[in-house]
Amino acid sequence: MAHLFRDLSLGHSKRESTPPPPPLQTKPPPMPTNKLTPTDLQSPLGQLASQLTDSDLRLTAYDVFLAVCRTSASKPLSTSASSISDSPSQNSPGQNHNHSPSSPALQRSLTSAAASKMKKALGLKSPGSKKSPGSAPGSGQGKSKRPTTVGELMRIQMRVPESVDARVRRALLRIGGGLVGRRIESVVLPLELLQQLKQSDFSDQQEYDAWQKRNLRVLEAGLLLHPRVPLDKSNNASQRLRQIIHAALDRPIETGKNNESMQVLRSAVMSLASRSDGSLSDSCHWADCIPLNLRLYEMLLETCFDINDETSIVEEVDELMEQIKKTWVILGINQMLHNLCFAWVLFHRFVSTGQVEMDLLYAADGQLAEVAKDAKTTRDPEYSKILSSTLSSILGWAEKRLLAYHDTFDSGNVYTMQGIVSLGVSAAKVLVEDVSTEYRRKRKEVDVGRNRIDTYIRSSLRTAFAQRMEKADSSRRASKNQPNPLPVLAILAKDVGELAVHEKQVFSPILKGWHPLAAGVAVATLHSCYANEIKQFISGITELTPDAVQVLRAADKLEKDLVQIAVEDAVDSDDGGKAIIREMPPYEAETAIANLVKGWIKTRLDRLKEWVDRNLQQEVWNPQANQEGYALSAVETLRIIDETLDAFFQLPIPAHPALLPDVIVGLDKCLQYYVIKAKSGCASRNTYIPTMPALTRCEIGSKFQGVWKKKEKSQNTQKRNSQVATMNGDKSFGIPQLCVRINTLHHIRSEMDVLEKRIVTHLRNCESAHLEDFSNGLSKRFELTLAACVEGVQQLSEAVAYRIVFHDLSHVLWDGLYVGEPSSSRIDPLLQELEQNLLVISETVHDRVRTRIITDIMKASCDGFLLVLLAGGPSRAFSRQDSQIIEDDFKALKDLFWANGDGLPADLIDKFSATVRDVLPLFRTDTESLIERFKRVTLEAYGSSARSRLPLPPTSGQWNPTEPNTLLRVLCYRNDEAASRFLKKTYNLPKKL
Repeated sequence: MAHLFRDLSLGHSKRESTPPPPPLQTKPPPMPTNKLTPTDLQSPLGQLASQLTDSDLRLTAYDVFLAVCRTSASKPLSTSASSISDSPSQNSPGQNHNHSPSSPALQRSLTSAAASKMKKALGLKSPGSKKSPGSAPGSGQGKSKRPTTVGELMRIQMRVPESVDARVRRALLRIGGGLVGRRIESVVLPLELLQQLKQSDFSDQQEYDAWQKRNLRVLEAGLLLHPRVPLDKSNNASQRLRQIIHAALDRPIETGKNNESMQVLRSAVMSLASRSDGSLSDSCHWADCIPLNLRLYEMLLETCFDINDETSIVEEVDELMEQIKKTWVILGINQMLHNLCFAWVLFHRFVSTGQVEMDLLYAADGQLAEVAKDAKTTRDPEYSKILSSTLSSILGWAEKRLLAYHDTFDSGNVYTMQGIVSLGVSAAKVLVEDVSTEYRRKRKEVDVGRNRIDTYIRSSLRTAFAQRMEKADSSRRASKNQPNPLPVLAILAKDVGELAVHEKQVFSPILKGWHPLAAGVAVATLHSCYANEIKQFISGITELTPDAVQVLRAADKLEKDLVQIAVEDAVDSDDGGKAIIREMPPYEAETAIANLVKGWIKTRLDRLKEWVDRNLQQEVWNPQANQEGYALSAVETLRIIDETLDAFFQLPIPAHPALLPDVIVGLDKCLQYYVIKAKSGCASRNTYIPTMPALTRCEIGSKFQGVWKKKEKSQNTQKRNSQVATMNGDKSFGIPQLCVRINTLHHIRSEMDVLEKRIVTHLRNCESAHLEDFSNGLSKRFELTLAACVEGVQQLSEAVAYRIVFHDLSHVLWDGLYVGEPSSSRIDPLLQELEQNLLVISETVHDRVRTRIITDIMKASCDGFLLVLLAGGPSRAFSRQDSQIIEDDFKALKDLFWANGDGLPADLIDKFSATVRDVLPLFRTDTESLIERFKRVTLEAYGSSARSRLPLPPTSGQWNPTEPNTLLRVLCYRNDEAASRFLKKTYNLPKKL
């Protein structure tokens, strides 16, 4: 960065006025109080092992500055510059420094006509025209008193009293008089000052003692503690010098004379300082050793800052820096060390002045760019050590702020963040790429800036998350006595969401300059932090509570917000943000909610099923229980289902439509279960149909016919009673109770439409429902219940019908109708009792199922009528003349159900009586025709195999005038000799069972 100090410009001085130099004193005035304590940011340039204070170092640096500036770096000292006496200066505090001895360099006049080139190069602004050091407050422009030479400016900047300045200048004149022709770097300046100045040159003994001790400590530091050339333990000169210095610190030696003590001191000092460091120069090495030289040079560089405005660089910095650089020959400084020291000084000044002057920070960052170039060109171990120490200090300070930048920066100082990030990244790059041996060995392609920013983002957000966690916990504790306080994780989710938005708006735009996915990394970190908490929470919840739902909904919203930020941030990235999204595995909050809701549904359904079991066991199916004639247990079941639906839609979840099918399926199964249990044990039509007796033929004209008929009747009754005995002991299966069951199933079926309409209403009131949900939500209708109700009503209706006809009226149907002489055992008793049962049915069952049951009773009556005619057993026999009686009785049966137009519709009666109507003409047909028809249809059914012997057709139960078994049964019950012979010959049927 050499060009910065050849053509650089630093800005106008902010020195409004400089107070007059203080009067002669023994100690220099203190530097302005720093805003940092020494422990806050210690100098990385090295710590001295000697007891030299900052004030000692500053005065020594001023001595060096005066010494080198009295002549050019390559010219010998000259005594011709002096024009005044060697006596001590008696200038009053107000006397001008122009009267002091000076060199051409020191006497160079200052001008502010042109803006500083150095300031421009460093990007520092000129704050405006200010008064220079020395101008008195309130003085007019013509009367302003300002330093007119670089030497005077340096004295003022280093706060060196005029008396001290004059004393050093006199000593330098004396030194120069005895060293004509020698270079300044060949002089051990503290030794020569001790040789030239005596106690009488000081105002008092105390000032003299302090001055002598300072110079001795400087010699100790430069020659013994931090020597340029390492000392041999057996070196006598070093041991002798150490003894002299220690003794002099206790008892001052007499200086200013060529006495024995000074000769011994000179001998030891020159012996050590003249040792060669391998170079060909004749320089003395007393101030060119690290860290002494760097600390002295740091003091000189500090003078570039205005003493009256700590954040401004003096306007005359170009000329000042030109003179400061002349000290390199004594201090052993080169351009690389200068760049590094000046970067540190700029940075330290920014930090120590409250971190408000961003120009200083940007200047330090710019200087680090020059340091980075230097670092690539050298492998000097001493330089690398100082480089590493300095950059580590800068990086450490920056990272202390950036690793928790949410604590460091707010709306008041966020403008400083970009500069601090830039500085930290610049330091890290040099440390990783040029100092790290591991990096050089592996030569990895590492984006240092991106990696550091990634680390800062993740670290700071983890810290910020932990703080939000504590805050949420405190907020929860503070509100625990309030109604419905928010759960901690719900509060945390809200806070984290706000933190993410703040990050995106405030910090990510700054950090994006080094990391293209800054916002994505931030939200991925927050997502990961919250994931640890929410997953632990999810693993611990076992039931659906308002708090659990609230937390899960908050987590789901937070996750969607974070993913949205990540997606938006990665729009222009190479992979579209896939890498960031992979860092954000889903919380599965919606799945957790769904599982909890499913658990809630299962619990409700299990309770409902238990309730159904318990209440059905207690149900008596009493027709008088209510006016509608259905079971109270069904009313309660439907009420509980309504409550379950209401409770489901009141759950504070976002996914009602998605989970509704599960609810409907579960409720459907519960209702189906109720229906199945309600009809279980109620038998069916086949339970009541009697077993058909074996085929027999009539015994024509037998006098024992009546006896056999009575005996057969007794046997049939006994068999039938055994079949239905189980139905007589339980009153819950009586006809009125069966009718209540039918009413109940019909009521449940009709309530399904009401239930579905109520669900649609709930969906309309659901915030998360969409138009398609109204169809999807009811795609799972109560199909199982509806099917079970239809099947149950059919089963129970047939059971009622066949029970009435074949069980309750068996004494007038099976045991009475056409037993013996048909003309004396006709259908009237059956019709009378059947009519009474129809009245009971009409009063008990619901209007909508009444027709169904009466139709089933008519069907059962027709089946019973045919069963009597075709399978009534040996107790029944019919002649052709009886056909009219049978037809009249059948008409009376139909008329009962028609009821003069008030009963079943005529077409319905015709439909279900068609089989009887088709079969009855067979009873009018003559026997020969019946036999011929039977043979024909049998041959048609069995083919040529039936020609030799007619097979016995099986009983199908499907009566039909063209069906062989139906024709055979008409012949079996034909009271006719021809029929009896045919049956005897063909099948050898008996006349009795």
